[in-house]
Amino acid sequence: MPRTLPHLRWRWLQALAACFMAVVMLGADSGPGATGTEARFNRMGHNMICMCGCGQILLECNHVGCPVSPKMINELQTQIGSGLPQEGVFNWFVAKYGAVVLASPSRGGFDRVAWIMPLSVTLMATLGTGLLVRLWTRRRGPQMAALGPHVPGTLEHSSVRDRIRRETEY
Repeated sequence: MPRTLPHLRWRWLQALAACFMAVVMLGADSGPGATGTEARFNRMGHNMICMCGCGQILLECNHVGCPVSPKMINELQTQIGSGLPQEGVFNWFVAKYGAVVLASPSRGGFDRVAWIMPLSVTLMATLGTGLLVRLWTRRRGPQMAALGPHVPGTLEHSSVRDRIRRETEY
């Protein structure tokens, strides 16, 4: 069914409205009354992992009686209060706890490669498997036609099926 021009315009307007709302919501603040320091603390605390072994985001660690989370939160507040830029605070935590403290890559070079490679290998393997299956199905078509009367659904097989049905009826 061909789409009419007004229908397509309406779809484009809907898509543009969705994109506009996404861009507007990206700038959402941490909530009413959040100052710049609080917003920075929340943003940075959500980009680090708690080192207690639970593997959760630092500010969302719900490990009961966690001995590490309160200490790390205090260290984060101290580092932010000292006036260090975001990269400086992250570098301080990386120096103390190692690169595993970062929930997402914030540095370049090998860190980005280590985050991107698993995804790219998975995508390439999926595409390669799809191409291989497509090649196999294309090759199978002429071979099946060359087999002739032994292909299911031909006359020989239908007569065998009829005989089986007759012999197995009650």
